[in-house]
Amino acid sequence: MSFINHSSKEIFCKILYFGPSLSGKTTNLQWIYQETQQHNKSELFSLPTDTERTLFFDFIPFQVGKINGFDLRFHLYTVPGQVVYEPSRRLILKGADGLIFVADSQRERLSENQNSLQSLKTNIEKQEKSLEKMPFAFQYNKRDLSNALPLTELRAELNTWGAPDFEARAHIGEGVFDTLGCIMKKIIASLKSGRL
Repeated sequence: MSFINHSSKEIFCKILYFGPSLSGKTTNLQWIYQETQQHNKSELFSLPTDTERTLFFDFIPFQVGKINGFDLRFHLYTVPGQVVYEPSRRLILKGADGLIFVADSQRERLSENQNSLQSLKTNIEKQEKSLEKMPFAFQYNKRDLSNALPLTELRAELNTWGAPDFEARAHIGEGVFDTLGCIMKKIIASLKSGRL
């Protein structure tokens, strides 16, 4: 849920990148951080685990403008993809205003994508929310690999309710800002309508 700071005239919104281990969540955040103007962003923080890390930073997108006189500041987070970090994922998920599910397009990772998506659904339901009603999008990463599943199959297996989805090659930035921009627009629309 977004937080309003009346003294600084800012609205803080949390966008979370969720998905299986090594799907490209960190790569997305690193690309966004690298391409965001220095004066519009905070430091990039990293909380390492044994095999991955949680990254986060916040920024003010200059193109958004103000909402009722308030600047909009987005906090971007990744979560560890491994099941062993389920308690951490659940904690970071609290208060999320928008979600991006980063799926690994490789054929042999389909089961891990499905398990991770089920974990996300379960944890969202525990917060008495649903993915279908939240600002949410899929990003099918690693589309350049030879063993990538066809887009139609990924959609049929993961995106059963027709959420916005994007193809990506996050390591070169392809699809990264398309996905983020979609979620930002959905969050802004929710703020303006009073749903967040």
